[in-house]
Amino acid sequence: MEFFKQNTNINFMGQRKWTAFLSVILCTCSIVALAWHGLTWGLDFTGGTQIQVHYVEAADLAQMQADLEEAGFADASVVSFGTSKDVLISLMHKKANTEADEKAQTETVQAVLTALPGAVMDQVNYIGPQVGSEMVTKGLLAIIVALLGTMIYIAVRFDMRFAIGSTVALIHDPIIILGVFSFFHIEFNLIALAAVLTVIGYSLNDTIVIFDRVRENFKKFRKLEAIDVMNQSINQTLSRTIMTSALTLIVILALFFLGGSLLHGFALALMIGIVVGTYSSIYVAGSLTLALGLNRYHLVPVVKEIDERNP
Repeated sequence: MEFFKQNTNINFMGQRKWTAFLSVILCTCSIVALAWHGLTWGLDFTGGTQIQVHYVEAADLAQMQADLEEAGFADASVVSFGTSKDVLISLMHKKANTEADEKAQTETVQAVLTALPGAVMDQVNYIGPQVGSEMVTKGLLAIIVALLGTMIYIAVRFDMRFAIGSTVALIHDPIIILGVFSFFHIEFNLIALAAVLTVIGYSLNDTIVIFDRVRENFKKFRKLEAIDVMNQSINQTLSRTIMTSALTLIVILALFFLGGSLLHGFALALMIGIVVGTYSSIYVAGSLTLALGLNRYHLVPVVKEIDERNP
């Protein structure tokens, strides 16, 4: 099944200057937002207390939030956890608080939550600030290692120009995702970080499919210029790219609207990543590879003719 016909002839690379301008604007805005606002770190990174409560009937989250604000916990996060009867309350760690202060706050919150009929305290987890700082460091390290590993793999399998183009595209996608999270003050936690790493792999998959077709077409069409080979390769894989992205996006939309508030950050990061990743695999990776001077001799070895007349 194909979304587009095989003989599509869209001039993607003809728009590469405009798309490069668009990418620069998006990345610049994202970096400015990150520098100005920073990220709204989740409990996984800042440290704090998580309390899980189960109710016999569906919990009234708005009422619980109002009760906590009245008790002095205006910054408490109240979300559904799995079902409408399970609730997860998050309290951020404050630098001035001692361990005794944290325990006292937790007991006060527990008293507020269990005041409602049918409440059962399931679990209380405390995450220290040192653990949160370690999570930030390991999260950044995971992204850097993923990008370096990707660059080495593509350089070995294809060419260094492909490696640079794909790596820039992979950096381009997380920057825009983080920029959106920063601009709209959306909480960034470990689940959102997992989504960012997923986007890197997803975008890489699209890029590799296009690059593999580019290598095949360089061998098949020896008289075509590099820009024509790139355009033809993108058109040949366009149906696969659009269908994969569209079907995945449908699943993520269902997860965003039906998966509960706890998964909103994860689903939002994936939604942005799928759209931006599809765009970057075509325009950023492909355009930059051509700008670096890609030609057939980088992928197709030159066959030396042997003069049999000479001994």
